[in-house]
Amino acid sequence: MKIWIRRFSLTALCIIVISGTVGYADTVSKNAFPSPDRIHYKKLNFNLPDTQRVVLENGMVLYIMENHELPIINIGALVKTGSLYDPEGKAGVAELTTYLMRTGGTLKLKSDEIDKRLDVMAASASIGTSIESAQVNLSVLTENLDPTLDILAQMLIEPAFEQDKLELARQLKIEELRRIKDDPQKMAFREFNRLIFAKDPRGHLSSIKSLTHITRNDLMDFHQRFFLPNNIIFAVSGDISKEDAVKTFNRHFGTWKRSHEAVNMIPPSQQPAKGMFCVNKAIPQSTIVTGQFTIGKNHPDFYAYTVLDFITGSGGFSSRIFSAVRNNEGLAYSAGSFYRARPAYGIFGAYAFTKSSSTEKTLSLINSILDVVRSGSITTHELAWAKKSINNGFVFSFDTPEQVVWQQMNLEYENLPTDFLMNYRKNIEDVTLKDVNTVAAKYLDKSKNVVLILGDSKNFDKPVTPKNRMVYIVPEE
Repeated sequence: MKIWIRRFSLTALCIIVISGTVGYADTVSKNAFPSPDRIHYKKLNFNLPDTQRVVLENGMVLYIMENHELPIINIGALVKTGSLYDPEGKAGVAELTTYLMRTGGTLKLKSDEIDKRLDVMAASASIGTSIESAQVNLSVLTENLDPTLDILAQMLIEPAFEQDKLELARQLKIEELRRIKDDPQKMAFREFNRLIFAKDPRGHLSSIKSLTHITRNDLMDFHQRFFLPNNIIFAVSGDISKEDAVKTFNRHFGTWKRSHEAVNMIPPSQQPAKGMFCVNKAIPQSTIVTGQFTIGKNHPDFYAYTVLDFITGSGGFSSRIFSAVRNNEGLAYSAGSFYRARPAYGIFGAYAFTKSSSTEKTLSLINSILDVVRSGSITTHELAWAKKSINNGFVFSFDTPEQVVWQQMNLEYENLPTDFLMNYRKNIEDVTLKDVNTVAAKYLDKSKNVVLILGDSKNFDKPVTPKNRMVYIVPEE
C-alpha cells in the first residue's frame, strides 16, 4: 500500500511539474524577452570626480581624493623607470630591484620584521615593475597610516637589498622562467614581445643567464638612479583630508632629496624583426600571435583606431575575428585582437588558440578578415555597437575613489592632456564611419606584421610558409 501511494505521489508530482513547465514556456513565448540591444535606458552621464594635486618641495607629486565611506586609505604610485632601463646583459635588474625593495629589508628594519609589522596592522604593500614603469601599492586602516607609511618610506628611500633575499629572489625568478615552458600562451606572447621590440631595450627579457650576472650593486645603482622624489607620482585616496595627507607625506618623505635631472621615457625604435617565426613545441594546440607597431594616444586617429580594434577583434563575441574564427568556423576556443596604446606609439595585433591541424587555416582566416576590414567594410551597425560598448565600459574604470585618483595620476605620468579623460567619451562618440574605414585602410597592412606561431610544426595542416621563410627560434632560458 505504501509503495502504491509513493508511486501515485511521484506520478502526480511529475504531472504538476510538466504542466507548470509547459505553462511557463507558453508564458515566455507570449512575452518573449527583448534583445539586450533593444532595451532602452537613460543615457549614462559621466562626471569625473575632483581630485587635488599637490607638489611637495622636493618635487614629489600627490593626487588626493578624500572619501570617508570606509576607514581605509589606499596609496599608489608610479615611478618613471622600468625594465627597458636594465643594464646591457643584465636583463632582470629592474624587476629584482623592486622585488627586493619590498622583501629585502631596509637600513632600519630586517625583512622579517617588516612582514610582521605589516601583518599586525592588517596592511598590504607591494612594489613591482613593468616595461615602462614601476608601481607601488599600499592599503592600510586609517589608524595605522603613520607607522605603515614610515615603513613604505624606508622601502623607497633606503632599501637594504639583503644578500640572502637577493639569492632567494634570483632562484624564484629562474624557476618562474623554467615554468614558462609549461604555459604555451604566456610563452608565445613573451616571444612575440621579444620580436616586436627586436631592436629596442624593451625586447631584452630576463633569462637564466642574465639573472646570474646580477649583483647587489646593480640593484643599488638602479635604485639610486630612478627612485627619487621628483621621479615619482603618488595617488592617495580614502579616509584622509588633503591637509593631513600633505602633512603626513612631508613628515615621512620631506627629507628625501630630489635629483637635478628628470627621467624621460625612451621611445621605441619601432624596428621589429621581420618575417614569420615558430617556436616548436610538441603539444596538440598552436598559439598564433601576429602584430605590428601603430599609432599612440597622442595621435589624432587614436579614437577611430580604438573603435576599429573593438570591431575587429577586442569586442568579444560580436567582433569580426572572434565571430568568424570561433563562432562560425569553430577553429579556436579564443581569438581576437588587441591594441596596446602608449602616448607615443601603439601595438596592434591579433591572436588565436587553435589545434595544430588548423594552424594555417586559422592564420589565413585572420589575415583575410583584416583584408576585408581594410577594404572599407565596417557598417553603421558595427560602429554604433562599438561606440556604445566602449563608452559604457569606460565609466566602470572609475568605480572607486582609488580608480579615479589612479587614472588622474596616470594622465600626468603619460604626459597626456588634462582633459583627456573628460573628453574621451565625446571623442569616441564623434568617430564617424568614414573615420573608421579610413583608419582601417591606412593602418591595417598585414604585410608589416610580425607573426609568431608556437606549436608542433610537423602537425600543422600544411606549411604556413615556404620552409626557407619560416624562422625557428628557441626561447632563451
